[in-house]
Amino acid sequence: MILRLSNRACVLSGSARLKSTLSTFFDEMGKAGIILKSASTGIFENLALEDWVHDHVDLQNRSVLLLWRNSPVVVIGRHQNPWQECNLPLMRRLGIPLARRRSGGGTVYHDFGNINMTFFTSKKKYDRHRNLKVVTSALKTLIPDLDVAATDRFDILLNGHRKISGTAAKLGRISAYHHCTLLCSVDRSVLSSVLKSNTSEVIKSNATPSVPSPVRNLLDVDPTLDSNTIMDAIATQYNNEFGFDSPVITVDPTHEGLMPGIHKMAQNLQTWEWIYGRTPKFSVCTSLVVDDVNIKLDMDIKNGAVEQCAMKIPEDWLPSEIVNEFTSTLNGSKYCPNEAAVLVAAFMRTHSMTDDVAEKIHRLCAGVVSVM
Repeated sequence: MILRLSNRACVLSGSARLKSTLSTFFDEMGKAGIILKSASTGIFENLALEDWVHDHVDLQNRSVLLLWRNSPVVVIGRHQNPWQECNLPLMRRLGIPLARRRSGGGTVYHDFGNINMTFFTSKKKYDRHRNLKVVTSALKTLIPDLDVAATDRFDILLNGHRKISGTAAKLGRISAYHHCTLLCSVDRSVLSSVLKSNTSEVIKSNATPSVPSPVRNLLDVDPTLDSNTIMDAIATQYNNEFGFDSPVITVDPTHEGLMPGIHKMAQNLQTWEWIYGRTPKFSVCTSLVVDDVNIKLDMDIKNGAVEQCAMKIPEDWLPSEIVNEFTSTLNGSKYCPNEAAVLVAAFMRTHSMTDDVAEKIHRLCAGVVSVM
């Protein structure tokens, strides 16, 4: 049985009526367990849906399972450094966005071949082992001889060494959620490319690092599987494991009427200040080679902005006065290639210099931008 919560109505037992909020609907259902499936494939809408359920649904008296998928995106943990975790220049070229979630844990790549599951409970009932048992048991109902097991790190491994699922969590004062991925048919070539930073070796940071693992798709084992079949099996097993009888309720996380405040939640998750500005303080120490000249670059980055920039450049290649003014231009700016390019263009418009010096500044800027 599938119920659909849309912009128009909630269809329940043949009658259509508009509910004031999603939490009211849950209260009137009176069920101890609820299964939701997001109608959106947008990462920011789905992360906002997680936040809304955690903040507005009574999780002391009910548990909720949310099933969701995303279009291609890289998602970092709350305490991570995106410049260390992923290849930002490649992501920009491919048009793959970056998101920062509110839970901890490592960096993951999502596309339509990945299933996400979020288990919401009271803090007292929070149990990652049991949640992962739901997933592994559901998979074994589809493929009885499948070798899958959860680890002490709360990953799920296929055949003892290939990771098909990773875990992260958020523990609130009285409520909690545990979410995990499940690799069904993810584009592994894109995954491996975007999760390989081009600048990690030049960054010094105390941010939480990801732990790389070899991965495999479930469809490599059984090509007849598909994401909808797997999600249906997980929903059935969730009901069986916890003694619930919930139908799968499809919910639209863009519906402000059902979830007041969710638009603002989604907007906040898309801001530069949240995605990049929440990065723990770090430093960049590297050498750039421009015109066969070795240039030492040191930058301190705080709240995603350049707190201090210093360069050591031979005087006979670029005068120290120009170098000092150039680095001062970057101080206080976002650690961002677009902003750096705009600032350097403004610097060149407002400073008198020869064509030769201007060309060197252009190439120097390209070197600095290459580590952003």
